[in-house]
Amino acid sequence: MKVNIIEVGPRDGLQNESTPFSIAKRKKLILDLVDAGARHIEPGSFVSPKWVPQMKGSGKLYLKVKENLKEKEVRLTCLVPNLKGFEDAMKYGVEDIAIFASCSEGFSRKNINCSIDESFERFNEVVALAKKNKVKIRGYLSTVFGCPYDGKVKEAQVLKVARKMMELGVYEISFGDTIGIANPKQVKKVCKLLLAEFPKKKLAMHFHDTRGMALANIVTSLDQGIRKFDSSVGGLGGCPYAKGATGNVVTEDVVNMLHEMGCQTGLDLSKLQKITRGLEKTTGRSLPSKLAKIKL
Repeated sequence: MKVNIIEVGPRDGLQNESTPFSIAKRKKLILDLVDAGARHIEPGSFVSPKWVPQMKGSGKLYLKVKENLKEKEVRLTCLVPNLKGFEDAMKYGVEDIAIFASCSEGFSRKNINCSIDESFERFNEVVALAKKNKVKIRGYLSTVFGCPYDGKVKEAQVLKVARKMMELGVYEISFGDTIGIANPKQVKKVCKLLLAEFPKKKLAMHFHDTRGMALANIVTSLDQGIRKFDSSVGGLGGCPYAKGATGNVVTEDVVNMLHEMGCQTGLDLSKLQKITRGLEKTTGRSLPSKLAKIKL
């Protein structure tokens, strides 16, 4: 069974580091991930450096990475929060963007200062220009399994927002467990509802490991037919607008589990270990990766 891993560490992970990485260090991280077999990576985002200084220079980074990819086919998806972000991305020739919305009103207002409906209104111009410029669009939906402000999110609400996102013409949606509150029973129910309505090739899952259930939730998703998962090397990341949210699920821990289950990912575990150990030296702290702490 082939399982696709979308590496979000260079964007979703590093944006939460207290000390920003230089463009050179971010470039090295991305190219090391490519060398380890990653073929879909989030290199950065076109957000205001005032609010997310860690992502400053994402355009220059994108160009430097593209120059070094040579003939390797690697999808580089850059997050754009609004029209200005999209226009900035176009200056650097970005061919694949990601837009994001929330499944809960409370999180939408805290995160981007508008309602869910207002957020989709903001997307319209971005989506129209993306299609005009033949730019591919990935969608993110946050707080799918629970919200730090509104509590439980109903499955009907998730489906409603997912339909709106699909109608925009995204090639896939990543469904996020923003605060790491999901459990396998809940994941099974949500996956069944999503797969009953949308093609599985358009569905990806994005789990956080706040309560240690991310791997179990991935296995449950696999059992239901999902074959795409976001993860972050070393477990970097979290959400600055979700109190108590720890890092994304660890790429190498996910890959190890999948390989032990007989799945194929195209990723090299030993190289991922090396990357994480290097990140621990750079950040000056231990990361949540379990695989980085053992010898294969």
